Amino acid sequence: MQDAIQKADVLIEAMGWIRQFRDKITVIKLGGSVMEDPDALRHLLVDIVFMETVGMKPIVVHGGGAAISRAMAEAKIEPRFIHGRRYTDEATLAIVERVLAGEINESLAESIEEFGGRAMPLNFSGQNNNVLFGERLEILDEEGKPIDLGYVGTVTQVDRETLDNLTYAGQVPVIPSMCETASGERLNVNADTAATAVAQAVGAEKLIFLSDVNGVRRDKEDPDSLIHTLSADEAQELIADGRIESGMIPKVQACLETLTKGVGKIHIIDGRLRHSLLLEIYTNRGVGTEIIAEPI
Repeated sequence: MQDAIQKADVLIEAMGWIRQFRDKITVIKLGGSVMEDPDALRHLLVDIVFMETVGMKPIVVHGGGAAISRAMAEAKIEPRFIHGRRYTDEATLAIVERVLAGEINESLAESIEEFGGRAMPLNFSGQNNNVLFGERLEILDEEGKPIDLGYVGTVTQVDRETLDNLTYAGQVPVIPSMCETASGERLNVNADTAATAVAQAVGAEKLIFLSDVNGVRRDKEDPDSLIHTLSADEAQELIADGRIESGMIPKVQACLETLTKGVGKIHIIDGRLRHSLLLEIYTNRGVGTEIIAEPI
């Protein structure tokens, strides 16, 4: 009986958050090691089905770097890097489209359906229901000269109408991190920036990055130093004094920029933790870091 009462207490705690986020859009970025862990991925997709079931409107944006690397190795294509960035040639692009926008995208949507949800894969197959549009990414080297990264793009437009229609109908849009140009050229896009573009376009209540760490820490080596709530000013201070460093810096900076463009809150959580999405959204304390514009 005590176990049953504790379960009821958990539901009561969740009820307030369920009511608060009903009909609100949450963009979830899937990628990294989470995509390589079948158990972790299964729990995350079940969480997404739960979110939709209780009235939230989740949208999934995903990468698939490890699977793409394996496919390239099988095709005996050596990865090429320019100034630390991966170059995407025609052969690599064909693999990205097949693996990322085809196999992974369709598989994620099918899994959501298997767990009782409804999902729509949004890719270039069949009728081409892609929702991300953009142009080739232009970056400059230290001397101000343009760097050619091949078929690498940045998102400039998101088909919000299609996403709104799908979420209104109770379907989970599943979006691969690729975009299409006005001339029909397909481009590889960084999954973090693709998720950010989607969140900004739909005015998401939340943007959630699933990471390999439990969030932003005061001491990067100490998981117990997790910062549960971080304001934009505090985040800038942590970057300035070096406590936020290396790969976490561009992620946090992207979060801060996104907060200025209509997204309510951004969360960084460890996707390997079982049911991390539900624990972060529907409990009072959460399990990761939420980044907000202003201190509470």
